[in-house]
Amino acid sequence: MSAVVDSEVTVPGENVKDFFGSSFATMSRYAEMLVEQGELRGLLGPRELPRLWSRHLLNCAAAEKFLPLGRNVTVADVGSGAGLPGVVLAIMRPDLPFYLIEPLARRSKWLEEVQQELKLKNVEVLRSRSQDLPPNQKFTAVTSRAVANLQKLVRISGRLVAPGGRMLAIKGERAPLELAAAQEELVAARLEEAHIEEVPSVMDDSVTRVIMAIKRQ
Repeated sequence: MSAVVDSEVTVPGENVKDFFGSSFATMSRYAEMLVEQGELRGLLGPRELPRLWSRHLLNCAAAEKFLPLGRNVTVADVGSGAGLPGVVLAIMRPDLPFYLIEPLARRSKWLEEVQQELKLKNVEVLRSRSQDLPPNQKFTAVTSRAVANLQKLVRISGRLVAPGGRMLAIKGERAPLELAAAQEELVAARLEEAHIEEVPSVMDDSVTRVIMAIKRQ
């Protein structure tokens, strides 16, 4: 379903285009920016380019179905880095405001450039550590990917989740082990109903695992 151009960048097939629908053109431009500058700016390693769509963009997009619906929903992406998953989800959900939290200046600058280039009116970049945000700043959903193990991540992200809101952590094959090890931290953060959602890829036979937990009211 895919072809490889210049032995580097894998071009998505029609199934991927159908999956992203109206957001595909913007997602493609974001992919181009990552190909052009990702390695140069230390955002992605050279070995990641051939699997940019399957390993990164679709992996992040799997969390979109778990974002809350309704009015007054806000989403924070902790440790946004290259914009994975924050930018991907913001492209897919232009109806929701996204706050990309990134402490490093060079990565924050990149995120601001992406926001401007893609004209993402629903994105705001916050150059900060999540721990340094005002204690009353809460979000309906808090996403993350490749930031820390779940025990540490709960300590970092848990305080940002509003009562009734959810934490969404994109994880790899070790998700069950991380979830089992983080029970004490989840209880302390008042995060309940923690479980793993598995989302099959539309591009290959891989599966994305999303750990979801709900903040007690």
